[in-house]
Amino acid sequence: MQRRSSRSFALPPPSTCPVARPGPRAPRARRRPPLETNDRQTTPALLSGGNPQIAKGDGDAPVQAYIAAMPGWKRELGERLDVLIAREVPGVRKAVRWNSPFYGLQGQGWILSFHVFTRYVKVTFFGGAALQPVPPGRGKDETVRWLDIHEGAYDEEQMASWVRQAAQLPGWGKV
Repeated sequence: MQRRSSRSFALPPPSTCPVARPGPRAPRARRRPPLETNDRQTTPALLSGGNPQIAKGDGDAPVQAYIAAMPGWKRELGERLDVLIAREVPGVRKAVRWNSPFYGLQGQGWILSFHVFTRYVKVTFFGGAALQPVPPGRGKDETVRWLDIHEGAYDEEQMASWVRQAAQLPGWGKV
């Protein structure tokens, strides 16, 4: 059995080793100049699935910006949902969180939210397990339920009933 040498490895002197001696850095690439128009601020980016990227904000303005940026038939659905929620829940508070509009009541929490996907809009009820009839979508949290609304499949009467019921239940988080 051969023994290995206990010598440590040493780099060659700096004059002969290009790695050991830092040289001048290459200039960094310049950033692109800002766009001449204000397109970035007036047209929100659409994330995967077509969900508008809207900055976090409280009040009606960010929610309306989100709805205005919803693509295709989903925009009309968003407008109808917003009007229905405001009609059925007097004093509703609105906000955009996590690129989705949230609706809630002061001192009660957020009661529902919606989010755009490629083929549908998901309306989430944070206390949805207590609604009658219970919305069909369910996940890990046993209290949360949702409804996926596909094009042409919006039942406004049922949605109004669920919104009224949700307004009577404890919400999620703080408004």
